[in-house]
Amino acid sequence: MAAVIIEMQNVRREYSVGDTKIYALRDVSFQIKQGEFVSIMGPSGSGKSTCMNMIGCLDKPSSGTVKIDGKETALMNENELAVLRNKTVGFVFQQYFLLPSMSVLENVMLPLRYAGIPRAQRMQTATEALKKVGLENRMNHRPHELSGGQKQRVAIARATVTCPKIILADEPTGALDSETGRSVMHMFREINETGTTVVIVTHDPGIGKSADRCIKILDGLIQND
Repeated sequence: MAAVIIEMQNVRREYSVGDTKIYALRDVSFQIKQGEFVSIMGPSGSGKSTCMNMIGCLDKPSSGTVKIDGKETALMNENELAVLRNKTVGFVFQQYFLLPSMSVLENVMLPLRYAGIPRAQRMQTATEALKKVGLENRMNHRPHELSGGQKQRVAIARATVTCPKIILADEPTGALDSETGRSVMHMFREINETGTTVVIVTHDPGIGKSADRCIKILDGLIQND
């Protein structure tokens, strides 16, 4: 039986705006097992982005427990969280976040640099990652020379280059046309078939339903079908 790799138990996240408290998450509990393909779906302001930040170790709960790969994030310091993010979670964002001054290859090499991998090995590993997404002939281009779909494939290569256990994608098809979006979702399916856990955060029901399981959230609460 697959181990649980993402666990949220009775998680609350609240923010204070003046004298007002805003509840982004209200006693949210769910588990995701290693190797699952899951979507977290909800409209803008539902709490799905806060869930994403918890899974990505970018935020900590006000109360409750978040465990990523068996580690409780609230008990970790910033250095430990940075290591967990770098080694365990690969991020793919709607806006790509590629560095414009770097080539495609250099962008994909960045996570390996942070991991302390020697340059020759970084180049070889990043090249292989770009081959997997069909962009070996664009390695020396800059991001502005690529289409939106190509930029997202570079982002996927960068996310997978460290072989993380989890791929966390935030609205990964939001800036793409429907055909390119389907191609990107097919890539996530292929990544999942290698045993990697894939979590897609989306407001789009079509994208949400393409996952094997959908966690629906509204007003900070998990919705049961």
